[in-house]
Amino acid sequence: REEWCKDLQGLSLKNVSLKAVDSDEKILFEDLGEMLFTHYGVSGPLILSASAYWDPSKKMQLLLDLKPGLTDEQLDARILREFESAKNKQFMNVNQHLFPSKLIPVMVKRSGIAPEKRVHEITREERKHFVYLMKNLKLTVTGCRGFSEAVVTRGGVSLREINPSTMESKRVGGLYFAGEVVDLDALTGGYNLQIAWSTGHLAGESAAD
Repeated sequence: REEWCKDLQGLSLKNVSLKAVDSDEKILFEDLGEMLFTHYGVSGPLILSASAYWDPSKKMQLLLDLKPGLTDEQLDARILREFESAKNKQFMNVNQHLFPSKLIPVMVKRSGIAPEKRVHEITREERKHFVYLMKNLKLTVTGCRGFSEAVVTRGGVSLREINPSTMESKRVGGLYFAGEVVDLDALTGGYNLQIAWSTGHLAGESAAD
């Protein structure tokens, strides 16, 4: 929903942490990895994995931690060092070591700190809020791209109805299942391909016997 996402089109972020939370702030998904800003919103491995937990009937937010390797206190100390070395510079000109260039104007605007403000004039409260923003950049989920663009599907023939030793149906003899027709899926990273290859091989070998 956030309009600033469009300004980041083409930007890829690596080694960031992502949480998917519901309206009660219950964590539905959390992981570390890569993501990409696109013309329609966000994508990439982290987003694809988080999308499995999206329920269209409920509200969902994504919380992006841009510096997952640092605690709030450690990040605050780092920003203090950055500010100390550039006391007389304007705020908009001291973030090149913190963010990719494309992300800087977005973070400056969302911080609420005037871009022209001198670094030595930034208050402790403003700096703390800036730290919070870097650790909790919010994205509101409004929808997904739909089945035609899905990378992995969820659902299918229940595992309870399949013999795991042969992939044969327990209900219909001589009928074998493999791949995404089976109610089995995993996070991105090659796992779903391995499921398809392994179940396909087993089903084929079993059917040929």
